[in-house]
Amino acid sequence: MLVPLDDRLGPDEGAEAHGATGVRAAVTGGAGFIGHHLVRGLLARGHEVTVIDDFSTGQRSRLDLMRDRIALTEGSILDSAALDEAVAGCEVIFHEAAIASVERSLAEPRMTNEVNSSGTIEVMLAAARHHVRRVVFAGSCAVYGIPEELPCRESQRPDPRSPYGASKLAAEHYVHTLGELHRIETVVLRYFNVFGPGQDPASAYAAVVPRFVTAVLEDRKPTINGRGEISRDYIHVDNVVQANLLASRPSSPSGLTCNVAAGSRHSLLELLQTICDEAGRRVDPVFGPPRSGDIEHSEADISLARQTLGYEVTVPFREGIAGTVAWYREQVADAAARDGG
Repeated sequence: MLVPLDDRLGPDEGAEAHGATGVRAAVTGGAGFIGHHLVRGLLARGHEVTVIDDFSTGQRSRLDLMRDRIALTEGSILDSAALDEAVAGCEVIFHEAAIASVERSLAEPRMTNEVNSSGTIEVMLAAARHHVRRVVFAGSCAVYGIPEELPCRESQRPDPRSPYGASKLAAEHYVHTLGELHRIETVVLRYFNVFGPGQDPASAYAAVVPRFVTAVLEDRKPTINGRGEISRDYIHVDNVVQANLLASRPSSPSGLTCNVAAGSRHSLLELLQTICDEAGRRVDPVFGPPRSGDIEHSEADISLARQTLGYEVTVPFREGIAGTVAWYREQVADAAARDGG
């Protein structure tokens, strides 16, 4: 069985204490931001890992230090043959692959649906062909749309306001429906705003945290759309890895959909101030026009994940920001050293 992260033991100590041997797990989108952290977490706990990624958005360099310890299939989740290669012999699939951008989904709704919805169907059918025990799916808070009330609870009626949110909601239904039909255990984890080391600040659809952090470290003024009062539930990626490992255990309930977040929210101005504090710098933002369709506030109720999975926030917001700033500062220093050399 998978060794749960919440044992609070180091990777080697955890495996020895449980007398456990690793299982084989597949990570779709394993070269993505969350995916590569999950791959690292699985390897640290002694599991065999296969990765499938077409590198359309994932970065090969994220896997460089792990390349000799994983089996890599370069291909799309829309390719059944590639999926068969990746998931054969696996006990668990962590399905992270997606077009994960609201903005891109507005421009490319068909492609977003094809990858996020149809791709999920292909993953579930591959799981059925290879008798995979459990699929843990990376859901999204985008399914809530404009929340009826805060914090968002899983019992609230989903009301997505973007093709991205709609595609992730459809994928949730396919995961549970096909799981029940083919006797595959399933868990959907609705991620809120995930941040941490390794996010790409240069992407056209870059998340706000890496954009703010790199701007502050480079003494540039970050742009805030609106007055900076928009708030989000920011969750450090280590907590997301923990939730996935907990959700993959045989003892965790199947058919579950639950929020994965910090259970608190911070405005964009608060986020920028925290980054400035941890970086030891003061950078004032530039305020731009509000973005059409932006949801004002988002916050999760995480009580269901606590009750069913034993999930807890182990890396709080400020600690996570401090570690993220330190990682990007190191990247800037390394780049400067290479340029100087």
